[in-house]
Amino acid sequence: MGSGYQQANVVILHKTLANDFEAFCDVNRGPLPLLYRSNPGEWGCPLLAKNVDIRLDCPQYCVFEDGLMVAKVSSLMSYTLQLQDMVTFYLGCSFSFQQILKDAGVPVRNVEQNRNVSMYRTSVPCVGVGQFRCPLVVTMLPVPREKLDAASQVTHLAPLAHGAPIHIGDPAPLGIQDLSQPEYGDAVDPAPGDVPVFWACGVTGIEAIKSCKSPLAFSHAPGCMFLSDLETLSTAPPSDPKQCAQTFCISEKLPHYSLVSKAAVHQIQDLEHLIGEDPGQRGIQALFIQDELLKSCLSLSHASSVLITTGFPTHFQHDPPEETDGPPGAVAMVAMLQALGKRVAILTDQRALDMHRGIMEDAVKKGIIKTEVPLLSFQKTSSESALHFLCHDGDPGKPRFDHLVAIERSGRAADGNYYNMRGINIKHLVDPIDDLFVTASSIPGISTTGIGDGGNELGMGKVKDAVRTYMPNGNLIACDVAADFAVTAGVSNWGGYAIACGLYILSLCPVHERYLRKGLGTPPSPDQQEIWAASLPTVDKEEDFLSILVKYGVRSGKTANLGLEVDGLPFHPTHATIIQKMRDITYFPNPPLA
Repeated sequence: MGSGYQQANVVILHKTLANDFEAFCDVNRGPLPLLYRSNPGEWGCPLLAKNVDIRLDCPQYCVFEDGLMVAKVSSLMSYTLQLQDMVTFYLGCSFSFQQILKDAGVPVRNVEQNRNVSMYRTSVPCVGVGQFRCPLVVTMLPVPREKLDAASQVTHLAPLAHGAPIHIGDPAPLGIQDLSQPEYGDAVDPAPGDVPVFWACGVTGIEAIKSCKSPLAFSHAPGCMFLSDLETLSTAPPSDPKQCAQTFCISEKLPHYSLVSKAAVHQIQDLEHLIGEDPGQRGIQALFIQDELLKSCLSLSHASSVLITTGFPTHFQHDPPEETDGPPGAVAMVAMLQALGKRVAILTDQRALDMHRGIMEDAVKKGIIKTEVPLLSFQKTSSESALHFLCHDGDPGKPRFDHLVAIERSGRAADGNYYNMRGINIKHLVDPIDDLFVTASSIPGISTTGIGDGGNELGMGKVKDAVRTYMPNGNLIACDVAADFAVTAGVSNWGGYAIACGLYILSLCPVHERYLRKGLGTPPSPDQQEIWAASLPTVDKEEDFLSILVKYGVRSGKTANLGLEVDGLPFHPTHATIIQKMRDITYFPNPPLA
């Protein structure tokens, strides 16, 4: 329908509601990109087409009374008197980008099947204004997995036709239970290898009409849009890497994909390269998997509740036996996650709870983190202990946490023991936190990250074959428990710092942050950006936190020195230099606001 020309959704409301509806469109631009607002009683639309009459130029209209659809009509001429006091809103439509999808080599399945597009009412609320409070409606197109980048890139460049997708993958997070039962339009059959891709939809305007319960209102009938004189948009590839969208799968279990700009990808890849420096000459490059840092950051960006575990009691002859690698990186992640408004807790060994409680209190006093963090421990009392710890009522459909992160956390080896890098068994000092990661691997709503620098850390089971082949004592010490993402770093703390920086980069990425908010609301304010920037790791904050650890008797991992040292490397210059380089990467090309 209307191939080659832009189309528009139509909402017609009484003039007393017009200002509120325009404001509603302004804060929900994904589903409701406003192309033109008429004057009361204006039938034409000079910016979009000549010689038109909105009373006649949609193939079919819906008539609403008090929020209920009472009729579908092919003309509004009989309502001419009432329309004298009504305002017409012309809103961008996804039909306008069907041709550019085809031009980009993306099949449009509903057109192939001669069906209307599938449209679904979601559980996601739009930002309300006045009487307009309704759920987001989305359009779904099945897209071949290998065409996800192309589909995202060309539609991102068409913000007046809803822009880039707002969700890719499993529909459940949108509250959609059955793709074969759309609320509007027709069910569309996917081809093998297709992934469901969801765009914000202008039929949200119909839901808005229903919510305001106006005595009289009109809309186009779904699939029966207003056809403009404007040609469809260009398919020229984006030249600005900040506006070039790329897709990454962040969960195979659901599946779930995320969007991010090419510029942000390059920044996080630079961070990943930096933390791969190997000052201890352990040969950690053999454990490296490209883009694990990026995927972990993307997954954490989508999470609302994060559990971080740390603690490697390598110094079994000292009290406390913990080392200075792990807690600093954990706290750096906590600081950024708190700033982003996510719930976060720390999980550690029961014997170390009091020490960590004191450390966290001091971290708050020093301003390293905003507020104290809930401290948890886990003990296995039955085969269901891990499931009940992770999920409300032991129900895998009700997880307490979206993401588990282990940073420099003792990992269980294949023989059931826990080893330090020297091959000494420290099992008597370690609680069975690995069980949580094993259980989480079968829960679709929980993702996991392991951060390590030697291969004996929890989560590094993902690279256990490389650990056994290349690392000293690898056959003995290799962690057998895998995480979804294995972030390898020269020092594990650096992995935590890099995740904090990566989350900041994603929060400022225009492609990603729009995807996170599903095209609703507004981009982050300068004040919000300043809060995030202030939560990044700094040399001073990390030195202060290391001093707190020393106060509690926590020692350097390799040497057992009680001082400003991690893994035998002095804080100045080694760690301080890495932190500053991370900040340089993170702020380019987005320096903090003055």
